[in-house]
Amino acid sequence: MNRLTIALCLSLLTTPVLAVQPDEILPDPALEARAREISKLLRCPVCQGENIDDSNADISRDLRLMVRERLLAGDSNDAVVDYVVDRYGEFVLFEPRATGANLLLWLAGPGMLILGGGIAFLWVRSRRNAGAPAALTPEEEARLREILKE
Repeated sequence: MNRLTIALCLSLLTTPVLAVQPDEILPDPALEARAREISKLLRCPVCQGENIDDSNADISRDLRLMVRERLLAGDSNDAVVDYVVDRYGEFVLFEPRATGANLLLWLAGPGMLILGGGIAFLWVRSRRNAGAPAALTPEEEARLREILKE
């Protein structure tokens, strides 16, 4: 075997392996593209860091089949996602919706940024307005000279 063949074989080992099985793929390319698009939005409940398209977990396979089944039934992309969320909760979404309790989480970051900026602005402004310290009175200057001579 020459070096080129070995390099080619090693490079094939580094390519990502998709978990979608051939028996899951829809015959209609448009529906399959929609299924893949939806699968990228859904988190594997077991793996948690992978979408269902990339996960080899059994539940991910079930979810992929469920998505394809709903698409074949004529559901829109949003209806399919809602169907999955109704059964598994918002945890399966990689980007949770900005509604209800999640709205608080979505607004907390910008709110803290604005609050921190306001506090920093007030602190800088108060330091600027403080100015130089007041001059010593003649009695204080005399007492200071007396202390320094000792």
